Amino acid sequence: MQLQSVDLRVPDVEATARFFAEVWGLERVPGNRLRGTGSLPYLVGLEQGAPAILAITFSGGSSEREVKGPEGETYRFVREQAVPPLERNRDRPIRLSHVVLNSKDVDAAERFATEKLGFRVSDRTRHMTFLRCSSVHHCIAYARAGYTSLNHVAFEMANVDGVMRGIGRLRDAGYPCVWGPGRHGPGNNVFGYFVGPHGGLVEYTTEVSEAGDDYRVGAPEDWKWPRGRIDHWGVSVKDTARTDAAERAFMWK
Repeated sequence: MQLQSVDLRVPDVEATARFFAEVWGLERVPGNRLRGTGSLPYLVGLEQGAPAILAITFSGGSSEREVKGPEGETYRFVREQAVPPLERNRDRPIRLSHVVLNSKDVDAAERFATEKLGFRVSDRTRHMTFLRCSSVHHCIAYARAGYTSLNHVAFEMANVDGVMRGIGRLRDAGYPCVWGPGRHGPGNNVFGYFVGPHGGLVEYTTEVSEAGDDYRVGAPEDWKWPRGRIDHWGVSVKDTARTDAAERAFMWK
C-alpha cells in the first residue's frame, strides 16, 4: 500500500492548478487533477470552494473503501491504478511522500490509524506521531494542536539536488522558503517548505528513511534538539507566523 493523493477544495482552482503545474513541477491531467512523474494517476485533486481538505487516498490495498476518522477525516482506499510513468526529472516531484494532519487528540488518532487502518507507528515526539503503511518511515503523521486541519503535504523529489533546486526555483517565482533547507529527525528526510497561492503549506522532501519490521519505535526522549536547533543540520530558519497560518487554512469538510 502507498499514499496516492490528497483532494482539496480551494478558492481558485485555476490559479492553484497553474502554481502546481508551472512552478511546483506537477503535470495537469483531466478532472482538475495533477500528477507526478511516477506511476500514480494523480497526486492532487482540486475542487472549487472555501478552503477545505476533502480526502486522503491510499492505493494498492486489497479492497476499496472509505473510512471516516475520529475527527471527521476522510480516508479512501483504492486498488492500484497505475499509469505509465513520465520521464524522470530532478526538478519534478515523483509522488507524495506524506501528509501531516493537525489533531486535537493525537493518541486517539494513533489508535485509529493502527487499529482501523492497519498502519504502524514509527516514531513519537513531543509534538507528533509518525506512522507508516509500508517500509517507508511515514506516510502520515499527526501533530498535536488545539484544532483539526491539514498541516502540510510533502512531495518526494529525486534527490537533495532536486530539493535545493526547487527551493531556488520557488524563490525566483516569488515563493520564499518558509522553513528550510534542513534535515528532519524522525524520517531523516531533507526538506523545504512553502506556502502556495492557495494558502496551504507544501514541502519538497527526499531521502526519507526505511523502517523494517525490526525498527525500534522512537520515543520523545529520543528526539530532543540542542538549544537553538530544530533539525539535524542546525541551519534552517522557520517563519512560524506564515507556517502557523498555513497549517490552519484547510479544515476537514
